[in-house]
This record gives sequence, C-alpha cells and structure tokens, in this order.
Amino acid sequence: MDAFHPTITFPFSNTSNTTSSGHGGIAENINTSSPSPWMNSRIWSKLPHRLLDRVIAFLPPPAFFRARCVCKRWYALLFSNAFLELYLHVSPRRHWFLFFKHKCLKSSYIYRNNNIGGSHVDDNRAGTDCEGYLFDPYELAWYRLSFALLPSGFSPASSSGGLICWVSDQAGPKTLILCNPIVGSLTQLPPTLRSRFFPSIGLSVSPSSLDVTVAGDDLISPYAVKNLTAESFHIDGDGFFSLWGTNSSLPKVCNFESGQMVHVQGKFYCMNYSPFSVSAYDVAANNWWEIKAPMKRHLRSPTLVESKGKLLLVSAVDKSSLNVPKSLRLWGLQACGTTWIEMERMPQQLYVQFTELENGNGFHCVVHGEFLTIMILGSDKALLFDMCRKRWQWIPPCPYVHAGIDGDLHGFAYEPQLATPVTGLLDPFQPFTG
Repeated sequence: MDAFHPTITFPFSNTSNTTSSGHGGIAENINTSSPSPWMNSRIWSKLPHRLLDRVIAFLPPPAFFRARCVCKRWYALLFSNAFLELYLHVSPRRHWFLFFKHKCLKSSYIYRNNNIGGSHVDDNRAGTDCEGYLFDPYELAWYRLSFALLPSGFSPASSSGGLICWVSDQAGPKTLILCNPIVGSLTQLPPTLRSRFFPSIGLSVSPSSLDVTVAGDDLISPYAVKNLTAESFHIDGDGFFSLWGTNSSLPKVCNFESGQMVHVQGKFYCMNYSPFSVSAYDVAANNWWEIKAPMKRHLRSPTLVESKGKLLLVSAVDKSSLNVPKSLRLWGLQACGTTWIEMERMPQQLYVQFTELENGNGFHCVVHGEFLTIMILGSDKALLFDMCRKRWQWIPPCPYVHAGIDGDLHGFAYEPQLATPVTGLLDPFQPFTG
C-alpha cells in the first residue's frame, strides 16, 4: 500500500455538469421542515463502522473527498490501510477520461542553441502549474485536477491502473514519473538506457505488476532520430524485475507519430504512419511484428484504442462509392491477430454534422470501457458514443479551456484510484526526490 501524505487536500475543483441532479450522492434537496423518519440520526448513528465504510467505498472520488469534510474519522479513511484494502476490493470501476491541453511535441527537430535538451518548452507548464481535466461520461461532468507537485519539463504520455505516466521532454535518456493525481503521489522510474527524443510510451499497471515499454525515436545524433530499438521495464509482486532490458529490433519501416501505445492482453500496439499499419509487441515473447490496417489507403486520423480487452481502430474513411459513403468507423481486431471486423459506424446524418465542424482539421479519440470520446481539433466540440446503448451525443465543452487559444485537448482512458499499491514495489530502486 502507498505511503499517503497526511496533508493531502481536496483534489477536485469547480465541478461542472449539465444535469440538474447532484452527482455526489451524499445528500440533496432535503426538506428540513418535515424530516423523514428514515433519516433519524438515532437510527443511523448506530450503523456499524464496517458497513458505513463499505458504503463510502462505493462513492465516486469527488463525493468521497466531499464526505471527508463530515468528521475526523471520515477524513482519516484515506490514511487507513484497512479502508483502502476494502476500497480496492469493492469500489466499482469507473470508465472516466483525463484530458490535458496539448500541443505537438514532435513538430520539428530544431535544437535551440545547439543544445539537444532545449528543443521543447511545454506551453501548458510555462509559469503555471499543470492542470488536467477529468470527464465523467456517466454524469457528463467535468472536474479540474492540479498537478502542482510535478516538476516542470515533463509531458503526459500514457495511463493505466489509476496512474498517469509523465515523460521528460529533454532529449536524452528518458525519465518517467508515475503520478496518482487523486492522492498526489509521485514515483520516479530509473532513466532509460538509450537516448531518445519523443518515443512512444506503453504502460500496463495491475495491483501486483508494472510493465513499461519505450519504443522508437532513438537519438543517433544531435540532429536526427530513427525508430530502431525499444526498451522494457518490468516489476511484479513475486520479486521478478527487469530494469530497462533491450527488446528485439523494431520493424524496418515504422513511424510512431502517435507517441502512445495501447496495451491489450499482454501485448502493446502502436499505430504506424506512411503507410498505415499496426506494430505489435508481445512482452513475454520479446517480439515485434506488423499487422495490416483495414482500408489503409483511405483512413484519416486513425487511432488505436482498447475496450474491454479488445483492440479497436477508430478512423474516418475518405473513400466513397455508390453504396459505401464516407463515414467514421470502428474496427475490432479478431482473436487470430490479423483480421479486422467493422463493429460500428457513425450515423450518416451525424457524420455530415461532424465533418462540417471538423473541416479537415482532424480529431482525437479515446475509449474507456463502453465509452468513446471524439474531440474535434481546433474547437470545443466533442462527441460521446455509448457502445452498449448504441447512443451518440454531443457532450458539453470543458469549461476550463478556451478553444483555439489554449490548444487542443488530448486525453487518456483513466480509472481514478485512491490507492495504487504496485508503486510500493519501486521504492528500493528509485524513490522520487523531485
């Protein structure tokens, strides 16, 4: 279990949603003039603590942190190992999203003052603390999260198991920091063996193991990078660890422009560009191979995502024929590992609206559980698709970002966690000292 900071503060601020009902679940619109006998304090005060703790463990994080203001005992729950173990066992999964203001790190390879470490300054971190924007697709609510403890010079790269992986912007051996924004914990990994510029980062976190893969953008000179090698980091609760072992070589033709990897059932997947294909890496077998993308010559803004243990590819299709109009589609990779099957297609009337707003600027997709979000670049417009209910809807814009001024929102599938016990395994190797 993590060591929890005793002065942790409320991490959520300025909740914004579009519904009239509350989403904290504590108490709402209680008529004090005619109190209900069901709310009699003489009854509820006798509720055993173990049952009350179980109820609190089901609360979503914003409601949990508000509830901690009720009394000292509830405030102390975040520091109770017994409660956190209960929370890990009973708390329902929440398929939320965490977005950041983003401007492309890979727009050029110009190194200022001949210094390979000065190629990028994150506009979002200049003179202010970094912020994240948490979106709850169930309540269509936005929350603002602060990353004030994170040192400058890092950018978000991946997410898994309630942790956000941040990678150093400076070209050279890469430093990665794992952050739990709910409790404010920071854990630093040892630096990579090879110098890189802006590699693709894959992260897989379970309660008892951690896998990280860093691939591509090998810094072979102060003025050039190539996609040549990958490195992996592994540690688990059984005592096995591998600190940045070198993997097999990458496929000869690969261009990981996405900067991210998707983890699905022991394998990492990257989107390849020019031409479109998918590169796959089997962690256990230490082997890379390529998978053909569906309709590779007619895809626009393709994105790899994971949903319920399956690899999906989301893309607009620019090819049009008499019976197959232009559209936005979702394909799923089948168990054989080579065949894609179309799973969903955006309704044509909605796609017409979508293309008018998108206007060729592109879009960014994130999937978590049954939810797909599509952020239209250069605007504050976004779509949410519930894959279980087959329902498309426009979602309210993030109230903390000015479209076209602050930059586009790029995000990650994120499951908020009050505890991330796997980070305790890293303490003997590289405690965070930032």
